[in-house]
Amino acid sequence: MLSILFFVLFMMVFGKMIGFAIRFTWGAFKIAMFLLFLPLTLIFMALGGLIYIALPILIIAGVVSLFAKAV
Repeated sequence: MLSILFFVLFMMVFGKMIGFAIRFTWGAFKIAMFLLFLPLTLIFMALGGLIYIALPILIIAGVVSLFAKAV
C-alpha cells in the first residue's frame, strides 16, 4: 500500500518536472527564433531578391516590438 502511494506521488512530481521542462524548452525556442532565425531569414530573403516579402515582415515585427515594449 505504501509503495502504491509512493509511486503515485513520484509520478505527480515527475509529471510536474516534465511540464516545466517542456515550458522552458518552448520559451527558449521562441527566443532563439526571434533573436537568431528571424534576422537571418530576412537577410537571406533580401539577398535572394524577395525584398517585397521581407520588408512587410520587418515592418510588422517592428510595430509588434514597439507595442510589446509599451506593455
